[in-house]
Amino acid sequence: MMKARVKWVEAMTFVGESGSGHSVVMDGAPESGGRDLGIRPMEMLLLGMGGCTSFDVVMILKKARQQITDCVVNLEATRADTDPKVFTRIHAHFVVTGHALADKQVERAVKLSAEKYCSASIMLGKTATITHDYEIVHSDREAG
Repeated sequence: MMKARVKWVEAMTFVGESGSGHSVVMDGAPESGGRDLGIRPMEMLLLGMGGCTSFDVVMILKKARQQITDCVVNLEATRADTDPKVFTRIHAHFVVTGHALADKQVERAVKLSAEKYCSASIMLGKTATITHDYEIVHSDREAG
């Protein structure tokens, strides 16, 4: 069972504590009574999806013995105009860097994460249309 705790600090500032012992400050925008001292809760949700899918992609590529040196996922999300302001569209663009990366392996890793492994994106996909794409950056081997 996964557990978490969120404690109100003051104004619209909260501290979230994960079951694994890590903490994060969340706050609202000034127009909502916040002081802009931390990440917004919905931003946290989007970051969670990005972390979840990146974790999968890196793990799948490592298991496929791909020489990955970097992985960045840039996320863009659109929310509904009225409450509940759920995500309606999310696009994840992966930039995967490495030595001699196989396009087929990167495509496979992104697809497996999206369709099978990433719990966060599969849950968010119940309300949002989620799309993924990727680009590969080939890094030169260091001279030695």
